Parts: sequence; C-alpha cells; structure tokens
Amino acid sequence: MNLPRLSRREWLTLTSAGVLGASQSGWLENLARSADVRRKAKSCILLWMSGGPSQMDTFDLKPGHKNGGPFKEIATSAPGLKISEHFPKIAKFGHRMAVVRSLNTKEGDHGRATHLMHTSYFPQSELHYPSLGSAVSKELSDKESELPSFVCISPYRQFSMAAFDSGFLGPQYAPLIIADNTNAYSSGNSNYDEALKVRDIDPPTRVTKKHWDSQLKLLGDLEKDFLSEHPDAPPHSHQAAYERAVRLMKSSARKAFDLQDEKPAVRDAYGRNIFGQGCLLARRLVEKGVSCVEIALTSDTKGFPGFPWDTHSDTFETVKRLSGMLDAGWSQLMIDLQDRGLLDSTLIVWMGEFGRTPQISGDSGRDHYPNAFSGVLAGGGIRGGQAIGKTSPDGTTIVDRPVSVPDFLATAYMALGIDPMKQNQSEGGRPIEVVDRMARPIEEIVG
Repeated sequence: MNLPRLSRREWLTLTSAGVLGASQSGWLENLARSADVRRKAKSCILLWMSGGPSQMDTFDLKPGHKNGGPFKEIATSAPGLKISEHFPKIAKFGHRMAVVRSLNTKEGDHGRATHLMHTSYFPQSELHYPSLGSAVSKELSDKESELPSFVCISPYRQFSMAAFDSGFLGPQYAPLIIADNTNAYSSGNSNYDEALKVRDIDPPTRVTKKHWDSQLKLLGDLEKDFLSEHPDAPPHSHQAAYERAVRLMKSSARKAFDLQDEKPAVRDAYGRNIFGQGCLLARRLVEKGVSCVEIALTSDTKGFPGFPWDTHSDTFETVKRLSGMLDAGWSQLMIDLQDRGLLDSTLIVWMGEFGRTPQISGDSGRDHYPNAFSGVLAGGGIRGGQAIGKTSPDGTTIVDRPVSVPDFLATAYMALGIDPMKQNQSEGGRPIEVVDRMARPIEEIVG
C-alpha cells in the first residue's frame, strides 16, 4: 500500500478525532502490524561519516556523465544494485543492504546537519533532543547490564556536541565516549589500541580491594548527601556517570574493550586504523548485549583532522583512501556478525551529515550538497538488495521517491521494533516524538 504524507494540520485533525489512536502512532500502526516481527533487530551500529560523504563516489555513481568523476561502478550480490568499485568487499553484502539514494534536507551547515541526522530535529535552544543512540538505548537496553547501553567511538563533536548526547532523556542514556578526538590514531600508529580503551577502568594496583570498596562506599554516601540538598539535573548527571563507571569497573564484561584478545589476522582484516578497530570493538560490544554503538570515521590513512569526508578539494584521492578503510571495516563487521548469527538481529546504519555537489570544482573538489544524497541501512530488520529513490542522470535532483531525514530515521527505528511516534517528555514536560511527527517510514524497507 502507498501511504499518504500527512500535513501537520491533517495529523492534528485526525488525532483530535481519535483516528490515530491512543499511542499517537496513527497509520504507522498498520505498517508496524504488517511488518514481520521476526525480522526486528535488537541492536544498532551507526557508521558515521564525519564531513559529509560524496554520494556520487560511493553509492550513487553517474558513470559517463561529466559530473561522475573517475570511479567505476561494480555489481553487488543484489541484481541491479551497483556501488563504487572501491567497495568490493561491501558489494558481497548487497543483498543485505537497502541503499537510499534520495535523501534530502535544506541544511548545508555541518553543525546543524550533524544534529539533524542524529536526532531528526533541528537544534533549538529550548529543547535538547536525544541522539539516535540514546533513543535506542532507552528502548532496547537491559537495565541490569554491566556494560553501558550506548557506546560512541571516535566522534568528532566540535560541529555539534548536542548531536552526541542524550538530551532530555537524561544522563542514564548518555553514551560512553571513547577515543574522543583522536585524529592522530591513524593507520600505522599503534596508539589506536590505547585510544580505544576505557580510561581508568582498573583500580590502582597499590590499593587493596577492601580499601577500594570502602572508598567507593564513602564516595557514594557523599553523593547521596549532596543530592539531597541539590536535586537538580547536574548532580544527578554526575551520580549517573559515577554509578555507571563503578558498575563497569567491577564487571568482568569490561574485557570486551580489550582487543588484544583477538587474533592478529582478525584485527588485520578489519584494518589497522581507529575506524577498523572501532568496528571490531562494536562487534564485541554487540555480542555482550550493548544496544547501540556508533563508530565515526574521523581520520583517514594520513591522519587528517576530524571530518575527512569534507572533500572541497582532492576529492577522488581522499575518497579512495577513505573507501578502502570503510570497505575493510564494514565488510568484516558484517562477516563476523553473520558468522556469529548476529547480522539478523543487528541493524547497521551508514550516513553522514549531507552529500557533495555533483559538479566538480577546479581543484577536483565537491562542496556541501543537502539536496540529494545517500544513506544505507543493512542487516537486521530490513529488506535488503534494493535501492530506494533515484536522482537525475547528472545527480543534481531527485526524480523518484524523495526521503526526508525523519523518514530515514523512522525507518531505522521501525527496523529495531521502536515506534518512531512514541512520545518522551522533554525537560519542560512537553511530549516529543522519537522522530519528527511528519516522518513516513520507507515501507519498501520495513513493510
């Protein structure tokens, strides 16, 4: 069935008339009921391409056109689905991927676009929206788990700190951030091992367990006394972080962060760089029940700073290097998840803040282009082996099936079995949907 896009006025009219039901899901309920519940994913891995990747050189090539550039297309395991020649390993999983080629926004600023892609909302001073990872954590996490439910690896947060935060959901759903701003940990630099460790996770060797436990108890008592006199948000945030850290320090599950347990050949297959090893860590964390892991590709093989996909010049050499890293890390992640029986229960999301201009500048660059770009969903909860949407032969316009950011994220949430129209309470008590209420999930992917 083809579902109509409701205007805000139509939505409110139907809601007031009782048509949409008490859950506020409305016509989404029919789509949710029609989806195969056996295909719902239980965890999410977000691959964030910091800087805005060129769709023309990754998942929506235009061979033969002057805008197309030098890259060639290759076939994937899905008939008719073609992607960049620099993704030969990812191409083997074409049948598990849904490539959305018609994403579009009106936001070409890195910071605002980063926030939009992570939350489905534009940033506002009066509301602090949660990121995708925090929303997934709230809905899918095991409250008794010893590990954090949301881990964010190597983010570049200077564009938008709020895009990587739990917002009004509260500190209990904030990510554990590791390898923060470690752009120097690139290929050939062994320090990425150190970067991917959780800091200060082990008790000091000079302190006995009895002494350590008594110190923790004393600190806990002091926290409680302070909270009784200061019940506002910052002290509670501090307490939540403290309790989470203590739980992790006492847990044997913290071994998940120790990549030295893996065979050298496995680590080599992922790529000896912080993105590749981050993908390996994501697999280990998902195995231990972590609900969401975000890995940002924030440095290329030459150690460039934190938004390498921002290719205003030298696009093709840079994208070729980045594609090699992405191909190794992402493909090996899917191989390992598949071998462990986890690919069907793990949704993988690939996206950046926007695309790049189809036109190529004089210095072989592509500039910001939110009008038409690509995102990918792969693994559990989706119908793979297809491309959604189509751009014109020159890549400048969408000619079929435009998809908004809320549409795309609503599709991801539905693949995870989360109602995208579920409401959470903001700081001021205002009910806010998980994604913008105008969202329409992509039925071809999750219906």
